[in-house]
Amino acid sequence: MRTVDDLLHVGVAGRRVLVRCDLNVPLTRPAAAGEQPEVADDGRIRASLPVLVKLLGQGARVIVAAHLGRPKGEPDPRYSLRPVADRLAALLGTPVEFALDTVGTSARLLADGLQDGQLLLLENVRFNAGETSKDETERVQFAEALALLTGGGDEGGAYVDDAFGAVHRAHASVYNVARLLPHYGGDLVSREVDVLRRLTGEAGEVERPYVVVLGGSKVSDKLAVIEALLPKVDRLLVGGGMCFTFLKAQGYEVGESLLEDDQVETCRRLLTTAGTKIVLPTDIVVSADISDDAATEVVAAEAIPAGQKGLDIGPDSVSLFSEVLAGASTVFWNGPMGVFEVRPFAAGTWGVAEAVTSASGLTVVGGGDSAAAVRALGIDEERFGHISTGGGASLEYLEGKTLPGLAVLEES
Repeated sequence: MRTVDDLLHVGVAGRRVLVRCDLNVPLTRPAAAGEQPEVADDGRIRASLPVLVKLLGQGARVIVAAHLGRPKGEPDPRYSLRPVADRLAALLGTPVEFALDTVGTSARLLADGLQDGQLLLLENVRFNAGETSKDETERVQFAEALALLTGGGDEGGAYVDDAFGAVHRAHASVYNVARLLPHYGGDLVSREVDVLRRLTGEAGEVERPYVVVLGGSKVSDKLAVIEALLPKVDRLLVGGGMCFTFLKAQGYEVGESLLEDDQVETCRRLLTTAGTKIVLPTDIVVSADISDDAATEVVAAEAIPAGQKGLDIGPDSVSLFSEVLAGASTVFWNGPMGVFEVRPFAAGTWGVAEAVTSASGLTVVGGGDSAAAVRALGIDEERFGHISTGGGASLEYLEGKTLPGLAVLEES
């Protein structure tokens, strides 16, 4: 895979470069009608800055394509990238042009008017039905229109994919456009691939002990990655809402906690196969409701009362998980340990995050809710070896799936 540094070596001054970024960030809810929302968590925007700064600094005319949320293939003001443009401009310290459409009149005029070292952000690419269409012809047509914003390959146009969080989708701005322009992987993509290859053993023997921490709501969301990693890891620590299906598989009652009944037998099989590899919580923080002033109680994992919800792992579980993590040389953490957004149920996630930072070797935070938790809880991101921007893409890579956006970048 050619990298953005390879493109810079060739030279980008005066050239229009289409950069696919991952700017799918949460927005605030406006306090009053007519007010514009603001970016609530700019982690993904900040992660995109290095490649943009590199290109702008060498005189490229940068056109950024990105998506936000899941609009239905047509403009929806709730998912406009306008607030992202404002935040990007503030972080870059330079004006950012913003197109009112994806490949329409506004985008074409602004792209044609770009000068060296200027940046244009297109409106949400998912406002165009061609971005996610199941019809290959429709996707290609949208990709061709995106490519034309650069003038095309014959006019010096180029494509850089720096949105690892989208490479598991064969969308127009991720897959099809890369087949139309000279294409390169951005720094985020290159770094993600390097780290994930270390976690899968593709880059050589994984340093041991190798510990994976999984949380989040559903076992079904993580089942494939559990199946793929179990043979490779020394310990698999399970928290979050998904732990209750495992506890049920052990024969325990879980009250009103999250439970996937259709996955109980699967969890029972995994526990039998894994032996001592899978480590479950020993105590749980329970409550009847989820609020900042909720009445909570810590109970044994096998003694969750009827009518109560398990909403976080307890202090003994944090100590157990921390003890396992203390001796780890490789750590991958994906998914919070509880409802960390609500104060009474944040301690488990915070404790595990602190334990991950204390591991001596490679520590990887698997993006998505885990990365959001790190920022929300005020933990210094520099204390982790790598914070992924991949989310679902990272999990699919670890499962051994082919990611279309990566595969196309590897084409000559």
